[in-house]
Amino acid sequence: MRLPVQVALLGGSFNPPHVGHLLAAHYVRATQGVDEVWLMPTFRHPFGKVTAPFEQRVRMCELLCQDAAGWMKASRVESEVGKDGRTVDTLDFLRARHPEHQFSLIIGSDILKDLPSWKDFDRIERMARVLVLHRAGYPADRAVGPPLALVSSTEIRERLARGELPSDLVPGTVLAYAREHHLYGL
Repeated sequence: MRLPVQVALLGGSFNPPHVGHLLAAHYVRATQGVDEVWLMPTFRHPFGKVTAPFEQRVRMCELLCQDAAGWMKASRVESEVGKDGRTVDTLDFLRARHPEHQFSLIIGSDILKDLPSWKDFDRIERMARVLVLHRAGYPADRAVGPPLALVSSTEIRERLARGELPSDLVPGTVLAYAREHHLYGL
């Protein structure tokens, strides 16, 4: 009998992906007993956030995953679900498509305050193990691990708008792609 593949899902806008996403994925893979980490860029942000085009954010996530020896993957699943970008719908879809997998959902401690506005969070907790990572600046009793990097895509876009290159926060391959495709004012 084959054991289920343990997959941790890291969703977000990835607008752009950055070292905070890398640190979260590596931490979860190293400490939480998962086989794979899937980066899932939002297709339609449930709260209406404006983002770079979906396929470009997926491609930047693929570039972020290049050095992970196959355990970290970019997923287009959010474009396949066909609903309004709610996590509960994505989990339903993934569980039906991959019954051989067991899913965990990675969220940052900064998200805990938003959970009351999530659709069916109690159901999400029944479908997947919820891993709350300690995001620097957002302590929480439920969070695991050390505080991870205090970095956000918003901060990166603001730095780019000021003409600063955030090479300390975004891998070079992602910045090169963003520059080549004229994303974020590059």
